[in-house]
Amino acid sequence: MRAIKMVALAAGLLASSAAFAQTLRVGLNEDPDVLDPHRARTYVGRIVFTSLCDKLVDISPDLQFVPQLATSWSWSADQKALTFKLRQGVTFHDGTPFDAAAVKANIERALTLSDSNRKSELTSVAAAEVVDPSTVVIKLKQPDATLLATLSDRAGMMLSPAAFGKSGDFSQNPVCSGPYKFVRRVQNDRIELTKYDAYWDAASYPIKNVTFISIPDTTVRLANLRAGDLDMLERLAPSDVPTVKSDPKLNFVPVTGLGYVSMRINVANGPRAKNPLGQDKRIRQALQLAIGRNIINEVVGAGILPPAQQPFPPASPFHSDKFPLVERDAEKAKALLAAAGVPNPSFEMVFGNSSTTQQIAELIQAMAGEVGFKITLRPTEFAAMQQEMEQGNFDVSIIGWSGRVDPDGNIHQFATCKGNLNDSRYCNAEVDKYLNEARQVTDEGARKEIYDKAQAILLDDLPTIYIYYQPWPFVLAKDVTGFQPYPDGMIRLKGMKVGG
Repeated sequence: MRAIKMVALAAGLLASSAAFAQTLRVGLNEDPDVLDPHRARTYVGRIVFTSLCDKLVDISPDLQFVPQLATSWSWSADQKALTFKLRQGVTFHDGTPFDAAAVKANIERALTLSDSNRKSELTSVAAAEVVDPSTVVIKLKQPDATLLATLSDRAGMMLSPAAFGKSGDFSQNPVCSGPYKFVRRVQNDRIELTKYDAYWDAASYPIKNVTFISIPDTTVRLANLRAGDLDMLERLAPSDVPTVKSDPKLNFVPVTGLGYVSMRINVANGPRAKNPLGQDKRIRQALQLAIGRNIINEVVGAGILPPAQQPFPPASPFHSDKFPLVERDAEKAKALLAAAGVPNPSFEMVFGNSSTTQQIAELIQAMAGEVGFKITLRPTEFAAMQQEMEQGNFDVSIIGWSGRVDPDGNIHQFATCKGNLNDSRYCNAEVDKYLNEARQVTDEGARKEIYDKAQAILLDDLPTIYIYYQPWPFVLAKDVTGFQPYPDGMIRLKGMKVGG
């Protein structure tokens, strides 16, 4: 299978050295899901959108908000209206103008589209009002400390309203306003973009074309980079770090991320939740005690997968010392299973079919097996797994979250009753109260106390078991220059060059 993939890549990507200087080829760990920012869920999809779809605001490497399509913004005295001044002279890839009316149309689509995954991120928004072509006001139902961070991601990406009403699926021919425009997609293979020459900052993007190629096998992905069939890759396998560091033709460029990888447990999403693991928190607590996160970091992670106990990484001001790492305790795990009357609970664990995740799943299976759990493993294509999770067709999944600048983005949509990414269908009115309250509090200390209260409940109920904090280990060929890693894990092509 690996040989076939490598042959296909060689046939499809070999070109003259002159062409290489015009095209950046990026190896992705998974195939992105739907190419529609309002509906999408995947991390690798966000990487593609970063080149395809500009946002109202962006972040800097030190996580400050900076202008993108909005040049400035201001809050009303009551914190219930956010006014944006918009960049003028910007057009979408179909040539239509970007203006306040387009912002209004995008916010309304994100809020009303039946399968929008941005709804729960924008629950505070009452309306978007056009003041003039270069000024838009977002009116809120209540203060929202998370809104700028939300609009620095997919909810703030601007799509051409002219493309909304066209027949067919927007994702089949996405039209945005970023530095690169869509050319074509070959499902489970590649996505091709080309430079949008009318982009407002086109001079800052020397690369002519970019191709994103999905290669879930980390060994094959690295082999293609070393062979010259890729120019860079994201998420190097930890076991390959020494090899890359010793290769003079490659640059290893890691950055500490904002996200995590976790085990998400189905507690109320359809018939498959009606099993001992889904219905009894003691069994979930036993599962957590059976897993040695430090062991995963040492055996699979080569020391670059720091153990996680909560959704906020150590660099976050919202990371709490009230919740230290739960160490592996096989005897205590067995005692909990005995108390629950289920000494040998069984379940299926699904995960995206990357080689690193496979190793982690097998290690979890072995460790949990020592205390009595019987785990069946099911690797699957990542986007298909997400669809199954939405539908409740899972017991437990191993799944990552790339993380957000604001802490709300790492917890609210996963843990609230109507959270759009709450595949577990966990629902606790007290948790909802705390997490909704935290959205309205701007004082950091007071907000942290609220998150601590919510976490105390969640870490007892355990609909999610955090495994490690997600690093972003990028690898680039030596002739790729100008790349700067960001903690959000996105690949920003501004200033990048291939071949000199």
